[in-house]
Amino acid sequence: MSDGRTHTEQGLERKHQLLEAAATLFSTKGYSNTRIADICASAGVAKGLMYWYFPTKESLFAELVRTMRLQLRRAQAAAMDPSADALTRIRQGTQASVVFMAEHRSYFALLDVERADDEVAGVLRAGSDVYADDVIRLVREAQAQRLIPDGDPRLAATGVLGAVSSFSHALRTGSLAVDVDELAEFVGDWVQRALGGEPATAPRT
Repeated sequence: MSDGRTHTEQGLERKHQLLEAAATLFSTKGYSNTRIADICASAGVAKGLMYWYFPTKESLFAELVRTMRLQLRRAQAAAMDPSADALTRIRQGTQASVVFMAEHRSYFALLDVERADDEVAGVLRAGSDVYADDVIRLVREAQAQRLIPDGDPRLAATGVLGAVSSFSHALRTGSLAVDVDELAEFVGDWVQRALGGEPATAPRT
């Protein structure tokens, strides 16, 4: 959440400390059971200073979600070859997403649990279409390049996001016991096959 304030380098460091502390506490104690005082104590930041950056716990959580969303999109962009065709970029972004979710599994496990909380659910819904819009644009581009059959790009994008989410969730919960990089490659293959490419090869267990 942008509040229009300009922060010094030290101020940005304090803000980051609060976000890091909140991410850890939310993941271990849950959103509802984590108090502002707990976050401040963990971050070593005075309560009054905390309210300068985040007037409410919800605003802090919203900033954490926004920050993680930005980091994920950066990881996706870094993995995509700008000179590659759209279907290849979808696969590259898919693989990067699986790896990112594995590297930040405690955060995504938190979201799995807290989606039922009305206050948290509202924050998660805000901006949730960003990922879908990114994939929809690539699907349309791939369709224009005759790499994906014509059809509703939103349906195709939903399938891509669903595959990433489902396989990543299975890895987090232990339903799958595979190497992360192998799983990422498999999911990339899976998505390519679903969109009209070559069939996927199962990862080694």
